[in-house]
Amino acid sequence: MFLVQFAGLNHLSFDPASTESLGLESPAEDGSDPGKRKRSSIPPDGGRNLSLDSVPMGLPMSDPSAWATAMNNLGMAPMGMTGQPLLPDFDPALGMMTGIPPINPMMPGLGIVPPPIPPDMPAVKEIIHCKSCTLFPPNPHLPPPATRERPPGCKTVFVGGLPENGTEQIIMEVFEQCGEVIAIRKSKKNFCHIRFAEEFMVDKALYLSGYRIRLGSSTDKKDTGRLHVDFAQARDDLYEWECKQRMLAREERHWRRLAEERFRPPSPPPVVHYSDHECSVVAEKLKDDTKFLEAIQTLLTWIERGEVNRRTANNFYSMIQSANSHIRRLVNEKAAHEKEMEEAKEKFKLALSGILVQFEQIVAVYHSASKQKAWDHFTKAQRKNISVWCKQAEEIRNIHNDELMGIRREEEMEMSDEEIEDPSEMKETEESALVTQVEALKEENDSLRWQLDAYRNEVELLKQEQGKASRDEDTTKEQQMKLLQQALQGMQKHLLKVQEEYKKREAELEKVKEDKLKIETLLENLKEQESSTSRVCACSQEKECPVEKTLSNSPVKSEREVLLVGIISTFLHVHPFGASIEYICSYLQRLDSKICTAEVEVLMTRLQNTFRQELSGVGASLEKRWKFCGFDGLKMT
Repeated sequence: MFLVQFAGLNHLSFDPASTESLGLESPAEDGSDPGKRKRSSIPPDGGRNLSLDSVPMGLPMSDPSAWATAMNNLGMAPMGMTGQPLLPDFDPALGMMTGIPPINPMMPGLGIVPPPIPPDMPAVKEIIHCKSCTLFPPNPHLPPPATRERPPGCKTVFVGGLPENGTEQIIMEVFEQCGEVIAIRKSKKNFCHIRFAEEFMVDKALYLSGYRIRLGSSTDKKDTGRLHVDFAQARDDLYEWECKQRMLAREERHWRRLAEERFRPPSPPPVVHYSDHECSVVAEKLKDDTKFLEAIQTLLTWIERGEVNRRTANNFYSMIQSANSHIRRLVNEKAAHEKEMEEAKEKFKLALSGILVQFEQIVAVYHSASKQKAWDHFTKAQRKNISVWCKQAEEIRNIHNDELMGIRREEEMEMSDEEIEDPSEMKETEESALVTQVEALKEENDSLRWQLDAYRNEVELLKQEQGKASRDEDTTKEQQMKLLQQALQGMQKHLLKVQEEYKKREAELEKVKEDKLKIETLLENLKEQESSTSRVCACSQEKECPVEKTLSNSPVKSEREVLLVGIISTFLHVHPFGASIEYICSYLQRLDSKICTAEVEVLMTRLQNTFRQELSGVGASLEKRWKFCGFDGLKMT
């Protein structure tokens, strides 16, 4: 159904036969494409000169309610075929039927985007008339046009499919009804970008996607087009969106900070300044168990502030004394709590021992059931269950037994600690006796009170020193125990090392014995060889006698001198320019410190064919040098 809108037809009686005279597009009756419609001629002056005397129009009334709805949306009173009103309750001032919601909100001046439509009512797009153009809705049976993903903070839309002859004024005329347009960027290729002032205006512009636009009444291709509206990504939109997000984050941090400050616990109340009245109030609070913490905090603050002086010393001392008397109350409370704890321990121990007795009985039942008398009468499944139950009961019993034994060990340790701490209890009793004496004397005379308090303080200091000494003795004993343990561990390690060395020495002794046996066998073999060689030597001595005679006539008299000659000749051969006798002797004394210079010089003078003495230098630098001439002497001899 298409609804026709003209400005000058408010109370015109329609005749169905006169539709062609108005130049309206009617849908094809043969079911063809609704976009192809027959267009008739329009009078040059349009429909403005039409009056009530015009030829009555006729329209097939297959659905009177639809006809009435269309007339209502056009702002005209619904009239029947005979000219009588169809609805008597029509209100011409409102331009709509009373009690019936408007089906088409796309009226001039009412905005393009309709109000929210219920989800069960299908949205119907209607023809939109503008001053310079007309927008025709798409086929309702087609799927909605596709759009890209919406960028964050999108205020810009892409509009494609514009007519070639479309101008920015026409685009502004169409889209300004969606909201305030900030900028239009038109391209030569039949598309443009439109930026709106707010984000919700983009949703209104997307409503126009798929509409066919026609400029005026022209049917030229350049004056028609199919609009395609989609989201566009713009840097300005992204920047504004990021700024907005930052602002929201700042606001959120601000509100979170305010909430934290609101839920933050209040600061403690300030401590009052010292005065005689406040001092008396605090002294009374110190005697009250419920207000002791508050009073002791005030007293501590006053002392740290430096409120103690000669005038207020007595008051502060009395408050400190009251604080000291609170210690006895605390000790009594601790003793009461310890007593309660001991009673609870006893109850727990008794209950645990009863549980263990029951476990023992249950385990005994399992063991008796596992004996052959009763075991043979059970099935396999029953035997398996009984064995599993027996194991579980034994494990739980062992765990509880260990727990009970641990409790007993702790009690034994506590008993031993109490035996050790008996002297300290005696000290505490003595201290309490002294305190009672001091209180009695304080009531008798104020002057004696100060002396007794001083005495009591001295006694406490002595006791503290004694306690420290006893603690030091305990620590020294512990240290001695640790040292003894370390010494024992060291001795054990040393014994292990000695045993290992002893085993190694035994192995070495066995090896030495074996070597000794081998050496004895070798000695016997050597003796046999010596006896055989002695005979050979006797014969060789007879032959060597003339050689010894020749050696006795040579200048070298012993093997030592032969060695010296060889070493000196080697040394001088390395020094071709010769060397002094002192230099030669210093070299020989490194090998043997008993060698003297005279002995070496005498030996070298005897061997004139091997060594030669020369003088080198002039005047004060004159020096005797020995040179090796053994190669020349060999030729001469």
